[in-house]
Amino acid sequence: MGRKPAKSEVWQGTLALMILRTLQGLGPLHGYGVARRIEQTSGDRLVLNYGTIYPALLKLEQEGYIASEWGVSENNRKAKFYKLTAAGKRQVAREQREWQETTDIIARFFEPGGETL
Repeated sequence: MGRKPAKSEVWQGTLALMILRTLQGLGPLHGYGVARRIEQTSGDRLVLNYGTIYPALLKLEQEGYIASEWGVSENNRKAKFYKLTAAGKRQVAREQREWQETTDIIARFFEPGGETL
C-alpha cells in the first residue's frame, strides 16, 4: 500500500501564474472554482484556502490582469466570477516564458556534472 503524498502549500510567486493559466484555460470562474481547479490540476498535492486565493485574486484584479462580475454559481448562490483581461493574457505569456527559462536553468543543475559548470 503506497503512502499518499502530503498536501503542501503553493510555492511563493507561483499562485498568480496558476490562477491566470486556469482562467485562460477554463474561462470565467468564481474563486472557489479557481482554487478547486488548481488543486485538481496538481493532483490534489497543493491546497488553497480562502486566505490564500482571495487576496491573490484581488491583487490580480488591481493589477488589471483579471476582471470580475457578480453572477450565480452552479449551487445557485451569488458569486463573483473572474475572467482574464487582455493584459492578463499578455501576462500569462510573459510568465510562462519566464517560468520555462527558470525551469531550464534549474534543470541544468540536475544534469550529470551540472553542479560543476
